Amino acid sequence: MSTADPAAHLMNTYGRLPMTVSHGQGVYVWDTSGKRYVDALAGIAVNTLGHNHPKLVPALQDQVSKIMHSCNYYHIPLQQQLADKLVELSGMSNVFFCNSGLEANEAALKMARKFGHDKGIEKPEIVVYDKAFHGRSIATLSATGNAKIQQGFGPLVEGFIRVPMNDIAAIEKATAHNPNVVAVFFETIQGEGGINPMSADYLRAIRKLCDERDWLLMIDEVQCGIGRTGKWFAHQWAGIHADVMPLAKGLGSGVPIGAVVAGPKAAGIFQPGNHGTTFGGNPLAMRAGVETIRIMEEDGLLENASRVGAYLKNAFQRELGHVLGFKEIRGNGLMIGIDLDRPCGPLMGQALQAGLLLSVTADSVIRLLPALTMNESEADEVVALLVPLVKEFLATSAKA
Repeated sequence: MSTADPAAHLMNTYGRLPMTVSHGQGVYVWDTSGKRYVDALAGIAVNTLGHNHPKLVPALQDQVSKIMHSCNYYHIPLQQQLADKLVELSGMSNVFFCNSGLEANEAALKMARKFGHDKGIEKPEIVVYDKAFHGRSIATLSATGNAKIQQGFGPLVEGFIRVPMNDIAAIEKATAHNPNVVAVFFETIQGEGGINPMSADYLRAIRKLCDERDWLLMIDEVQCGIGRTGKWFAHQWAGIHADVMPLAKGLGSGVPIGAVVAGPKAAGIFQPGNHGTTFGGNPLAMRAGVETIRIMEEDGLLENASRVGAYLKNAFQRELGHVLGFKEIRGNGLMIGIDLDRPCGPLMGQALQAGLLLSVTADSVIRLLPALTMNESEADEVVALLVPLVKEFLATSAKA
């Protein structure tokens, strides 16, 4: 067996952990040495249906045997089928398909700018949020609220106004007497920022403000959408509709996909020639999206996400609530953050050794994003593996 670095010729862009995944089944994966792990990360909220799902795999095999790619010069019926379903689930009106969350967010930013230009605004400005994450292209990086990952990539794109979450007075003050504002752009629950949720009251207040001022309400549901919180889209808990909604991650259950769903206010912004993509909307990705939603409906996975998510949160609160160094548990459904009072990056490697896949985000938040197929018994395994590690870590590490 070669002892060469397995990433020797790859750009040095990831701090990889010492494990290579061989295969998966349900909420479990195995490495190349045969060790089994509970996958509580699901490819960072991507593997909605877990691994090797018995309904998804044959459907994708069938599609591969027919056609995987057709450019957008021609009609692609599966695009219409998936668009129809997304419109039905969201209460919105039209969809553009792309390949990733970054691309979907980039398209949303272009839509907001063109919305402004169409109204005669020469320099449109978009309200964004502290701790937000929208991607790593220059525009989405500029909208992101993380100076650490922006460092070295200036000058950033102008036209963004940054405000704190859940503070309606702050956004009113930041935008007062500014005729250039065209949109408000945020994640319903911030993922990379530390599993930080917008309150339902705040979401409703922002919807009202956008209506009053003729702004677009643009909600990034890339990580928190597609059933992860127990609703199809996390902002639906507040009973509101978006004008623009980027999607990706869990929509294809592992097949790269992105989408921008638009309501009536935004559906006509793009015209032929304004935006496009080579791979976006390809038949394989569209089939993955169609089948993912079909299986989620057939198997009751929204209800499962709510039930198992509440079960996990209660278990962690019970086991860790009294432990010195534990702060709180945040999130909804199967999007859970365990916030500690100190940086806890080492827990990723420790969990890996114990047979558990998870991530640490915002330095001190343990992030759990398991497949929406996880059951209570599998959730018990996550708790049994993680709680001792957290207790030991908090007992032996220094508070920053």
